[in-house]
Amino acid sequence: MPGIIQETPFKTITVKELHPTFGAEIIGVNFPNPDEEQYREVLAALAKYGFCAFRNTGMDDADHVAFSRRFGDLDDIRPYMTGGRKPRYEFYELFDASNLDQDGGILDPNSQRSQYNKGNGLFHVDSSFNPRRASFSMLRAVELPPPGTGGNTDFADSRTAFDELPEALKEELLRENYVGAHCLAHSRKTAAPEYFKDLDPTESKMHLHRLVQKHEPSGRNNLYIAAHCHHIEGMDPEKSKELLSTLMNHVTQKKYTVTVPWFNPSDLVIWDNTCVMHRAAGGEFEGKYRRDLRRTTVHDSSPTAWGLNEAVDSRQGFKRSW
Repeated sequence: MPGIIQETPFKTITVKELHPTFGAEIIGVNFPNPDEEQYREVLAALAKYGFCAFRNTGMDDADHVAFSRRFGDLDDIRPYMTGGRKPRYEFYELFDASNLDQDGGILDPNSQRSQYNKGNGLFHVDSSFNPRRASFSMLRAVELPPPGTGGNTDFADSRTAFDELPEALKEELLRENYVGAHCLAHSRKTAAPEYFKDLDPTESKMHLHRLVQKHEPSGRNNLYIAAHCHHIEGMDPEKSKELLSTLMNHVTQKKYTVTVPWFNPSDLVIWDNTCVMHRAAGGEFEGKYRRDLRRTTVHDSSPTAWGLNEAVDSRQGFKRSW
């Protein structure tokens, strides 16, 4: 079957596969400073598996940022600090993926920011709404809710999903080379339609990335689609909506997805946004228990990093306060 993982020898790490076609838990990395050989093996594992989990890394914020810089230029939070938001951490490269408010208290599930964060519960890729998309995201646990109360992270294998599309649809996608238009407002309104009922995503700047792209590290085609994708350029709106729905439903079938639980503070998950999708799973912890996760995001440097967009830094904030 296309996409089945083949054995690849690693000398410095041990690999525990999490799914028949993607995902692995990696054991034996010398955090926060793996030597060059081990770093290259981590890159090879990411190319093969799409996402990798690392347990008990022992890293703090400074280690997390320094380790991430080895993978490329990092995004930072300054463009997103709209509506009076203030950074919660010393490092601007750390994105807040917690359920905590500005003062460190647990967010009310009905709060403005909780409504905004509902978009993270849809399958997506990071930064497709920007002109330059993201390659790797690195999410680290700092404080976790009690076991069994939720807060896991789900992943979807968009390479194998492309391989296994109906042949006629696959041929259409390759022939037409469709372009998706992405914006952050679209995923936020999709996830919380009542709260954002007055928000019109078409008033937001759309950034353009092709629906089918070659994943350079593996040489495999990838279906680059996400909750941020508002429409397909040049296509009738109803047909566009129908095709995007068909593709999202296909990629997010159970056979292409896997759930990764968080066990320990300093657990780290790295994923490649150019070959997998992810989402934050909810749970009964919301509104009850602290869940503090922090993320770094690496700017893509592949030939398709900027999509069909002008290579100018115009990252999107979201014009809401909380």
